Amino acid sequence: MNNLSYAVEQGQEVFSSMASLLSLHLPRPSPHHLIRASASSSSSSSSSSSSSPTTTTTTTTSTTTQASPQSLEEKFGRKGVKFRDIGGVPTVELTVRNGSFISLRIPDGLITSYKPKVYWKEDGFEELLYTIPTGLDSGCPLKGGLSVVLHDVSKDGSPWQPSQWTVKDSDSDSVDAVQVELSSSNANGSLDIRYVITLSLLCMATAVIVKNQGTNTVKLKSAMLSHLRFKSRRGAAIQGLRGCSYCSHPPLSSVFGILSPAEAMRKEPPNWSLFNTNNDNGNKEGSWLVEDNLYTVLGEKHSRVYAAPPMERLKRVYNTPPSKFETIDQRSGLGFRVIRIGYEDFYICSPGALSEKYGKDYFICTGAASMLVPVDLDPGEEWRGAQVIEHDNL
Repeated sequence: MNNLSYAVEQGQEVFSSMASLLSLHLPRPSPHHLIRASASSSSSSSSSSSSSPTTTTTTTTSTTTQASPQSLEEKFGRKGVKFRDIGGVPTVELTVRNGSFISLRIPDGLITSYKPKVYWKEDGFEELLYTIPTGLDSGCPLKGGLSVVLHDVSKDGSPWQPSQWTVKDSDSDSVDAVQVELSSSNANGSLDIRYVITLSLLCMATAVIVKNQGTNTVKLKSAMLSHLRFKSRRGAAIQGLRGCSYCSHPPLSSVFGILSPAEAMRKEPPNWSLFNTNNDNGNKEGSWLVEDNLYTVLGEKHSRVYAAPPMERLKRVYNTPPSKFETIDQRSGLGFRVIRIGYEDFYICSPGALSEKYGKDYFICTGAASMLVPVDLDPGEEWRGAQVIEHDNL
């Protein structure tokens, strides 16, 4: 984020900063100010037409030394950006003028809390992310939340993903928007990874930028794994995916996934069902269907990827999935738009009755993803992907 600059497109509903960051256009974003992180331009990455099965992920721990919250506060702290020690973990908290709030664990890059202002009252905030303790004193004490999943699947064996993040920069636009940038790399330094988290009055944006500094082409799979909270299982739905192709598919493996890939794909006993639609019990992995419902009900258990089938992508013209969908929580009356930039797919998993194992509230695991067809990243190239969660509940 060197030479951070402000970007406001007057009169346009354009996410100026994210569009500049990713060299892509975001449809119907919030018109509020965001900060632009400067990034060098790069050639667009190509895609492979083959998919690979989900495997156990290996996280390579580097020798990165984490700075203390005090030193981070002295170097990167500013209005709306505060560094703290929470449970022995360096954490950054982002806050904007209306009180909307993000809490981010720095070492593992997990966003544990996003509380946007959604009601016109003093305490009108609602927690959107679903994060639970694991009961472990070490390793991964929390699951859920929002995290970037990045798998290098170039070689045989377990895919690699970043496990140690450090703060690279931060900035704020008065109190309307704040931003922090983390960085990481793989063991041999051939992949340079930046993770940019931006909070504004009505949205949260997470972007990942990967540069191949090595001499060999790498294949990447990625997702913004987002565990979203609902007040109850009944009345949980999404809209905006009608007419889109989908198939049953496990999530990318992650230490933060509440449901493992095996649990996500496990069939739900028929007597556990609340509804008679949107059930994937009879849909085998790799079998493609088309979403024909205006509202995709999330009470049933399913694990799906909404995307263009890999074979369709070989054609000159094919249908791509929508760039966004909207969540519906009838119990709370709130809705949030999930928008993808740079990513090719949407992953959506609803736990069904299995959610009762993890607390009283219902949740889904979703996010923008490129998981069916790996991104080919040649030496010297960059790949950029982002997800925006925005709302107009006010």
